[in-house]
Amino acid sequence: MQNMPFPIDWFQQQTTPFYYYDFRILQKTLEAAKKAVVENDNYHLHYAVKANSNPQILKKISQAGLGADCVSGGEIKAALAAGFPASSIVFAGVGKADWEIKLALEVQISCFNVESIPELYVINDLAAEQGVKANIAFRITPNIDAHTNSKITTGLRENKFGIAMEDMVFAVKEAISLPHINYVGLHFHIGSQILDNSRFAVLSERINKLQDQLDAENIKTSTINVGGGLGVNYEYPDEHLIPDFKKYIDTFRHILKLRPGQQVHFELGRSIVAQCGTLISRVLYVKEGHNKKFLILDAGFTDLIRPAMYNAFHLAQNLTATTKKIEKYDIVGPICESSDIFIKDFYMPEGKRGDLIAFRSAGAYGEIMASQYNCRSLPNSIVSE
Repeated sequence: MQNMPFPIDWFQQQTTPFYYYDFRILQKTLEAAKKAVVENDNYHLHYAVKANSNPQILKKISQAGLGADCVSGGEIKAALAAGFPASSIVFAGVGKADWEIKLALEVQISCFNVESIPELYVINDLAAEQGVKANIAFRITPNIDAHTNSKITTGLRENKFGIAMEDMVFAVKEAISLPHINYVGLHFHIGSQILDNSRFAVLSERINKLQDQLDAENIKTSTINVGGGLGVNYEYPDEHLIPDFKKYIDTFRHILKLRPGQQVHFELGRSIVAQCGTLISRVLYVKEGHNKKFLILDAGFTDLIRPAMYNAFHLAQNLTATTKKIEKYDIVGPICESSDIFIKDFYMPEGKRGDLIAFRSAGAYGEIMASQYNCRSLPNSIVSE
């Protein structure tokens, strides 16, 4: 961890495990993301709240002027509490409950990203009860393989998300026919942690063809929402703290064939917050097996579940190592499950009881996915301005 604002002694005094957020990195990330879209007045950034809904994180992002992409009523409440204007909130999700839809209508969010025809009908009925019209965009599954983990791929035809391409025209016509629905656009999201920009190029070309189909039906579409999915470098976070937002945005800028007046929305989550967050834990025991050595930590998959759930890698660093001697460890947690393993066969400086271990790039899908399994306490969080 380069240029830490707090000395190691300060970290040692904290109760572990805890999440540490470096707001200097978050600020630089937000500035880079905003700079990438500044050339286009019709390009708009939204933050995917599901990546991290820590109130201080949300407040910082809302102050930067981003909109909010929400997938639950709870996230809408959190976004509003953090200062996001309702007019900048979009609401996605395959299973919107009635109370969530009513809440979104009452506060007058910008748009619902609708994922099925039955949902469309429910939104129309609930909007009728309030005597309003709901802005909607249809989430279309463009049948694109994001070349990422199967558990975070969302753009294939057989995923639970969205409406198939071949059903798009029918869905849009049905929306236009409903009295309390205002059709505004199309929404896409093909997956997460995408490092291959060619996937976004394919998405842009697919959107162009779908727009041609709507043009042939004389259907006006005012908004194109391309979702998010931009990945981060988990292996070398210090060398790659800021994702290449310009390259990502330029992919769409160069390939998307927009109609006059069309607005383009991006929903970035991981790429905004991943690198500013670190999980800090402490070594409880160094266990010597016959063939392996284990660092047993006070953090487990209740604090950071990505390695157990997605086989994800987070760089581990010993912040308090007193020797340059390198050992090979399985780094594990205290949870009563065999899957509570952070990294296997990992080389790092020799560890001892009490050492602080940092798991980097943990700002996205870390604290937000923490649980109290084994009756454990949720991790605390500490921020640095």
